[in-house]
Amino acid sequence: MRRLQRAALLVVLAEKLLARSGRCGETHLQKTTFFLEELLELPTGFSFILYKNGPFSFDLRNELALMRADGLLELRVEQIPCGPSLVPTVLGTTMCGWFQKTVARYASRLDFVAESMGGRKVGELERMATALYITKRETGPKSPEQRARRLTELKPHVSAEEAESAIVLLAQIIEKACASFNVELPGRAGETICQSEGIQLSMSNA
Repeated sequence: MRRLQRAALLVVLAEKLLARSGRCGETHLQKTTFFLEELLELPTGFSFILYKNGPFSFDLRNELALMRADGLLELRVEQIPCGPSLVPTVLGTTMCGWFQKTVARYASRLDFVAESMGGRKVGELERMATALYITKRETGPKSPEQRARRLTELKPHVSAEEAESAIVLLAQIIEKACASFNVELPGRAGETICQSEGIQLSMSNA
């Protein structure tokens, strides 16, 4: 995906997050883009690592800085507790019109993450994204209970109750994503999340 195509998708994502909750800070864009890449198979090309507050992309941070420098996004400082938001400019919105086919191709995925994650607090986004990271990239934890324990190991400030809630919420989101987009999540050991039973994630060998 070319850089301006990707920038157009980020502008549209920011618009959808702002429309959903009036908030769109860097953390919101970081975590929703991680879900787009890892869960919904949108080829953003950003590389994510597990960092202080969950999955994080330095590539994406640099891209957002470039978009501000290019006048595609601007920083709007809100009153506490909302914090600053990255808001599309007129130029940014105009640019999206140059890539209507790309935006249309991925519009349903952008809508999905905005609906699923928009308006959530930063701490909840961190837990949800870390839960997806564990489910997608780590081979050890398999049951929901094991993944919840692993989340608290990686993030000691997260309580057991918060970790369990994040795993349950992720299972619900994956279930909806599988139904809507027919996505699969191959693990490092060739495992695939092939279905969700209620709110429990089922793992099976591919």
